[in-house]
Amino acid sequence: MTDETHDSPPPVPDRLYGRRRGHPLRPRQQALLEVTLPRLHLSAEAAATDPAGAFPAPVKDVWLEVGFGGGEHSYAQIQANPEVGLIASEVFENGICSLLGKVVPEGGEATAPLPPNLLLWTKDARHLIRALPAGSLARLFLMFPDPWPKARHAKRRFVHPSILETLATAIRPGGEWRIASDDPTYQAWVTEVMGNQSLFERVSLELERPAGWPGTRYEAKALREGRQPMYWVWRRV
Repeated sequence: MTDETHDSPPPVPDRLYGRRRGHPLRPRQQALLEVTLPRLHLSAEAAATDPAGAFPAPVKDVWLEVGFGGGEHSYAQIQANPEVGLIASEVFENGICSLLGKVVPEGGEATAPLPPNLLLWTKDARHLIRALPAGSLARLFLMFPDPWPKARHAKRRFVHPSILETLATAIRPGGEWRIASDDPTYQAWVTEVMGNQSLFERVSLELERPAGWPGTRYEAKALREGRQPMYWVWRRV
């Protein structure tokens, strides 16, 4: 048995992420955070009561992306699926600005029309998932998460035995959980953790990005550097 086993999972910390800001923010980024973000922010009250009703237009399903990074995947999803409401979750300010910059043109931070099927959550995604009413989500995305590759960091991985029941409550039966990773340690961890549970069944595992999965900058970097991504679809039983 290796030190990566989850038979006795380490206690989960209060937060899974590290720093919230990278390079100093430019004036445009500051405006996006101060002016545009409040226009798209999902409140904790709305999340806990009626997440679908929080969108300004009717949506048939609610999807959640945990850690959207540069926002490429989230932005492509809202464009391709206008009938679906996407909650995009990210704590890293530069990443938040990247998605907001795709949504509104420069100079339109306060006035430009916003996608009616996008809301942002900028705190720990686990807090949101715990607050959601049961069966709120039809789909969950975890695209190329920080692998936290050292054994002592396993407790910081989003895929973790301690959160599976919470996820299973938030995702309706038949709902999908899509996971992508290029990190061998994380790939092995997903295989182990998900292979020792009965709340989700594996639908597929691909080595090439499936149709309907928008690319991300992290995937592109992995391919440039010779790493092999893996793409899972899990179904809530």
